[in-house]
Amino acid sequence: MTATTRICLVRHGETTWNVDRRVQGQIDIPLNDHGLRQAQATAQALLGERIDHLYGSDLGRAWVTAGRIAVPRGQAVMPEPLLRERHYGAFQGLTYSEARERHPDIFQRFEAREPALRFPGDTGESLVQFDARIWGLVEALRVRHAGHTLLLVTHGGVLDIVARRVRGLPLTGKRDFDIANCALNWIAHDAAGWRIERWGDVAHLDGALDELPA
Repeated sequence: MTATTRICLVRHGETTWNVDRRVQGQIDIPLNDHGLRQAQATAQALLGERIDHLYGSDLGRAWVTAGRIAVPRGQAVMPEPLLRERHYGAFQGLTYSEARERHPDIFQRFEAREPALRFPGDTGESLVQFDARIWGLVEALRVRHAGHTLLLVTHGGVLDIVARRVRGLPLTGKRDFDIANCALNWIAHDAAGWRIERWGDVAHLDGALDELPA
């Protein structure tokens, strides 16, 4: 019988660039005050949950969120660079409106979720590359920690990939699920495969953004 492996994925707390709808990608942007409060509230919401292993993206906004969750539990966070956000190449640092104005053709293809598209100057990661990085890590963690419960503190693009993979959705097409800052998103794997247990739980938060493209 295959043991059940559970994973809770948490997007980092809010940043000023989230509020401004500015593409962060792998630029290291800190949490704002609201984001710090969200991280603290998430820590409290998770205190009653069993978590055997806690991994965090090494980008500051996720790393600090993970630290706020780990401290009251007396647990260490294991840094995992593969949990970083997608690299958005020349779009990084621009608002979505600026990216649309400066690179209209590529932005249109970006909004259409063209799987092999990279960014101006052939920079950053394509969706196909990003998907391979993220899902390869999730499957590796499932094998490494079979039967355990994991917490992954990461980024919005990562959650998009995971939700699509677990639900068997294509990389293309608009999403029909939320990716809010510091929401709790639970998935599980057993003999029947992957499933969503609970997604987009923001009951512990006083408001949370989902400013990402649909």
